[in-house]
Amino acid sequence: MEKPGIVITGVSGRMGQMLVRVVSASDEVRLVGAIERPGSDWLGRDLGEAMGGQASGVLVSDDAVTAVARAQAVIDFTTPEATVAFAELAAQARAVHVIGTTGLSPEDLGAISRAARHAPIIRAGNMSLGVNLLMGLTRKVAAALGEDWDIEVVEAHHRHKVDAPSGTALMLGEAAAVGRGASLDALRSPAREGMTGERQPGSIGFSAIRGGDVVGEHDVIFAGQGERLVLRHLATDRAIFARGALRAAIWGQDQGPGEYDMMDVLGLG
Repeated sequence: MEKPGIVITGVSGRMGQMLVRVVSASDEVRLVGAIERPGSDWLGRDLGEAMGGQASGVLVSDDAVTAVARAQAVIDFTTPEATVAFAELAAQARAVHVIGTTGLSPEDLGAISRAARHAPIIRAGNMSLGVNLLMGLTRKVAAALGEDWDIEVVEAHHRHKVDAPSGTALMLGEAAAVGRGASLDALRSPAREGMTGERQPGSIGFSAIRGGDVVGEHDVIFAGQGERLVLRHLATDRAIFARGALRAAIWGQDQGPGEYDMMDVLGLG
């Protein structure tokens, strides 16, 4: 049986290049397409040479329709607008769509849900095994502790990240809210500045740090009277996200249409 063909979007970016390296090194899949935005100076070039290595035989293209049509999976860490468009193309091709894009609006998520009626979509704000284990722990701890324990999610990322809080931070906040039997929308505390007044009991707060080349750091702080519990995950290598995305793309080959996340992929759902 032929190995599943993978298309990677946004190949000139840091995450795109990491995905290319991880997929190219795998003996379970084959890289069949490399997509870039119109106007990119990578267009028309051999992907391997564009990345400073040997020729790979895969040309960088902005023709997503053709690339996705011959693929069994699309791995996509781009922008919300682009991701919605890729979701439609993957659905038409009945290809697995692995989404690591963050900052998706409710309208974007609605479009993705509609696409998932026709093909598997695996979406996660963070693809790493460690983060998904942290989500499970956060849910369990929040369920065990009462509202007199304040919950704060603190995250740090590199200076180039454009959205805050991070998608991972929001996932952790949602896990904490589920542990408390509520939705994050109901418990989320607004950003703090100025005279904010006292903290509301049971609320979940967020703090975002941006600077340098931080790959990703997330703390979930449970603060009670006289004690604190801190759950932490530190990412030091962006390859962990690429390896998780590849694992999701392979897992998705055996799934029917629908929306999935990394907890499903890892059997932790």
